[in-house]
Amino acid sequence: MKVEIYADVLCPWCYIGKRRLTAALEAVAGRESVELVWRAYELAPEQGRVPGPTAAEAMSEWWGDQAPARVAHIQALGAAEGLELNLGLARPVSTFDAHRLNLLAARHGLAAEMMERLLRAYHTEGLNVADPDVLRRLGAEAGLDAGEVDVVLTGDAHADDVRADRRSAAERGITGVPTLVIDGGPPVPGVQPVADLRRLLELALAR
Repeated sequence: MKVEIYADVLCPWCYIGKRRLTAALEAVAGRESVELVWRAYELAPEQGRVPGPTAAEAMSEWWGDQAPARVAHIQALGAAEGLELNLGLARPVSTFDAHRLNLLAARHGLAAEMMERLLRAYHTEGLNVADPDVLRRLGAEAGLDAGEVDVVLTGDAHADDVRADRRSAAERGITGVPTLVIDGGPPVPGVQPVADLRRLLELALAR
């Protein structure tokens, strides 16, 4: 069974969703037959490589006086999953190359490790995940070959794959992340209680 997860490094909900999905999968009998596929979904394709305002500052522009409470809520949900979400440290940038790096990792069975490292780098450490030098280091820490990482970052490898994921999201009516597509079914929210995610997976496996 294939479970596709549309996600972006910039999204704190994706980090929370990854934790919950991992916990749900660990509780599912027959989980060895589940293939998890990460799909690229750029939340801010217009962003460049140079960091600007923090995520918290951007949220203040979106939500006004409600921003502090919403930021605190996101951070509390993250903390409940063992995550430190530093929205006052993370600065949105382009994630195009980060997605290309994760697609390279997927070829080696390391997509989960690579996505975890990218999410922690951005949300916890406040690193610039559009900086090629940062991505080289993160790729090495996730277990990727330095030469292969360099080929990706200095060329256009997997660029078409990122664009293809963007098209498939549009075709499926996906407008936000994280979103799951379980065994080709309709898109469902990726941030749900672990018990609900487990139930969805078990039902799909039963079919």
